[in-house]
Amino acid sequence: MSEVARSLALFVVAGLAEIGGRWLVWQWLREGKALWVGLAGGAVLVLYGVIPTLQQEASFGRVYAAYGGIFI
Repeated sequence: MSEVARSLALFVVAGLAEIGGRWLVWQWLREGKALWVGLAGGAVLVLYGVIPTLQQEASFGRVYAAYGGIFI
């Protein structure tokens, strides 16, 4: 897999982990789902934080920071 394709794939996976983790925590807090749903959401959010460390390109940190800046 090329470096660009790998970077894009990891970026997409990170985005899905962010959205999925938040959704699970939301379900636990607002919809009254079981505690394990909230814990699973927390685990997915931890993965969201770990996924960027799998990047091999030095510029990914800048791209990720720009993403965070736009998001905020």
